[in-house]
Amino acid sequence: MMALCLKQVFNKDKTFRPRKKFEPGTQRFELYKKAQASLKSGLDLKAVVQLPPGESINDWIAVHVVDFFNRINLIYGTMSEYCTEKSCPIMSGGLKYEYRWQDDGKYKKPTKLSAPQYMCMLMDWIEMLINNEDIFPTRIGVPFPKQFQQVCTKILTRLFRVFVHVYIHHFDSIINMGAEAHVNTCYKHFYYFIREFSLVDHRELEPLVRKPQGWGG
Repeated sequence: MMALCLKQVFNKDKTFRPRKKFEPGTQRFELYKKAQASLKSGLDLKAVVQLPPGESINDWIAVHVVDFFNRINLIYGTMSEYCTEKSCPIMSGGLKYEYRWQDDGKYKKPTKLSAPQYMCMLMDWIEMLINNEDIFPTRIGVPFPKQFQQVCTKILTRLFRVFVHVYIHHFDSIINMGAEAHVNTCYKHFYYFIREFSLVDHRELEPLVRKPQGWGG
């Protein structure tokens, strides 16, 4: 059952929480369909992430940020029973990397949280941002804010930490579910995208500098 749920990463029939959708008839919906068609056609992922000719880079980034949120949210949600306060009292990526939570609300200073607490705060925070019309505008003619790519960098950097935690602490569970190929493809797609547009600092990538098991290529 768990493996089946995780295999739905690519048809996205189910999610861990209500997911952001693209409105049919909008430019972003068309971009989303184009990106999904390229992904499913089996094209090289390095080519799939490239900005289509004549398209807005901010629209392209927005589409991918929302889609990666949906996918990574589902990946973590399907294996969250293995990531508990007891098993993961600190949000980390092995012994060398610890991730503390900070936001503009309750946690104004970097705060040590368990991995489940961190993940919950992260998903709520991203959901709030992508549903904020001032940051991710959906109306035709409404421009993106000047800090849009900066906000996306922060979102993608924190989403990358989900991969770090999952690969380092829970990959055995993913293998047992028979879903490592799906997680690897999602990670590979994410990795090529952030590298294509230099959206995550290379220092953040260090925990997974060695290719995850079964990555290939």
